[in-house]
Amino acid sequence: MNDVIVAISTTLGKGAISIVRLSGSGCIELVNKCFKGKDLTKVDSHTINFGYIIDKNEVIDQVLVSVMKEPKTYTREDVVEINCHGGIATTNKILETMILNGARLSEPGEFTKRAFLNGRIDLVEAEAVMDLVNSKTEKARIQSINQLEGKLTGIIRKFRQELLELLANVEVNIDYPEYEDIEVVTLDKIKNRVEDMRKSLTNIVKESETRKIIKEGINVAIVGRPNVGKSSILNRLLGENKAIVTDIAGTTRDIVEGSITLNGIELNFIDTAGIRETSDIVEKYGVEKSIEQINKADLVILVLNNNEELINEDKLLIDKVVNKKYITVINKKDLDNKLDVKSLNLNNIIYTDTISMDGIDSLKNKIVELFNLDEIDNNVETFTNTRQLTLAKESLMILEDVEKGIKDEVPVDLVSIDIKRIWTKLGEILGENYTDELIDQLFSQFCLGK
Repeated sequence: MNDVIVAISTTLGKGAISIVRLSGSGCIELVNKCFKGKDLTKVDSHTINFGYIIDKNEVIDQVLVSVMKEPKTYTREDVVEINCHGGIATTNKILETMILNGARLSEPGEFTKRAFLNGRIDLVEAEAVMDLVNSKTEKARIQSINQLEGKLTGIIRKFRQELLELLANVEVNIDYPEYEDIEVVTLDKIKNRVEDMRKSLTNIVKESETRKIIKEGINVAIVGRPNVGKSSILNRLLGENKAIVTDIAGTTRDIVEGSITLNGIELNFIDTAGIRETSDIVEKYGVEKSIEQINKADLVILVLNNNEELINEDKLLIDKVVNKKYITVINKKDLDNKLDVKSLNLNNIIYTDTISMDGIDSLKNKIVELFNLDEIDNNVETFTNTRQLTLAKESLMILEDVEKGIKDEVPVDLVSIDIKRIWTKLGEILGENYTDELIDQLFSQFCLGK
């Protein structure tokens, strides 16, 4: 990490400004070689300086250069940000000039990686940075900010400190049994602390599993046989003509996607090809993909035709969705009723028609109800990705082993081995213990310049 890295930190394209960011020892001197204005090596930290970026004698652009000296920077290294006029040619030319003068093009997420490796943020906070950049809804943004502020980190550190104190007392008891003024750590004392920790961690894990939809959204598959009105329902949900609608069965041969935000949660709708027996190779492939989407979806909207009797394709779909979270939409209610709804034994039935938006609000309200979207609290500390959640669950399993060992009256020194394992697992969540492979993989998912 001794070299200077550089990247464009704004979206490349036409705009008012672009930012080229550098970090590392020597970055101020490097930019100063290409800067016509004040001597950047002598300006105060955290100042903005007007001037020009030049390449030999050619002026590239009129700029504002922010100089920030370590350690009070994002990476805890010297950082320079060049604010130039927006535009692909200008921004790329400045980036090229920095590289020709000794900077290295950064890897994705390398600025945040350096912030982590230099101890400015922990791994949970680093992941929150990525989540914040990728946030698509207000609730996702708030959840990321809460994690970035270190609320979850504080809880994990508290758990680890309690475990460390237990371990220290156990070790003292074992090594210095002759001292009478030290606290004797009994299995009962360990049991009380471990039980409290298990309950707290269990609650966080449960809340995390419930609230993962804040970050990931809800994947909704709209399924049904051909010509029941799936594409019309998708278009009405999205408020635009995303899918082609005709009276010809089999018009939709591939999946059509679209998203809306409902109560602060992103809903990702997938309109699938109508499921039926067909000899058309393209349509057959679309049907196979439709069945695959049913298995992947968090919610299935099963569309049936009010104007037709139930047929084998309908029954096939009903069998596939009954074990999923689903809503039954009886479409074309404005036409003659030929469908015996009472015989279907289906839940969450909503009626829509072929002409108006009637029933769409009821459909949205049912989604809110099924996922308790009105009750989601952004201020609850949660694990926001699979890595964190997996380590938390592993910690819970070891906590349960500890409780079992205490119940079986296993010697304290053996119980302490499991306590040390929990302490280590929780440390992995924060990045106190990590492998280079994990760090490289995690930060590779970031965008360039962050």
